[in-house]
Amino acid sequence: MNPLLTQCPVCKDELTITRLHCSSCNTSIEGRFYSGSFANLSKKQMEFVEVFVRSEGKIKRVEEELNLSYPTIRNRLHEVIRAMGYEPGKEESPAGVDEETRRNILEELDAGKISAEDAMRILNGEEG
Repeated sequence: MNPLLTQCPVCKDELTITRLHCSSCNTSIEGRFYSGSFANLSKKQMEFVEVFVRSEGKIKRVEEELNLSYPTIRNRLHEVIRAMGYEPGKEESPAGVDEETRRNILEELDAGKISAEDAMRILNGEEG
């Protein structure tokens, strides 16, 4: 079976599902059907989502099942979120701290250049 196409190969507009067919009893249903955000995911991404849901969203369990590191799991989760049309971590940045700035702050904290209190203050958008 082929993956569901979501984009027209000619004009790149969104495709609409208009026919469903049962290969067992040969029944067909025609209409306009909504495919949802999950239709945009690749097979590999859907397999990751299945493991993530089965693991109840517990990263440690996903790490163990897939034998992958925490950063790799986070990256895969972010890929899925983007494929579904969302931007990961958007709600996590209350003061408009973008991902690159947040990463730099965490690197400075890890290198001992700033204290944990200073890092939290900056990430929370609090003034000096």
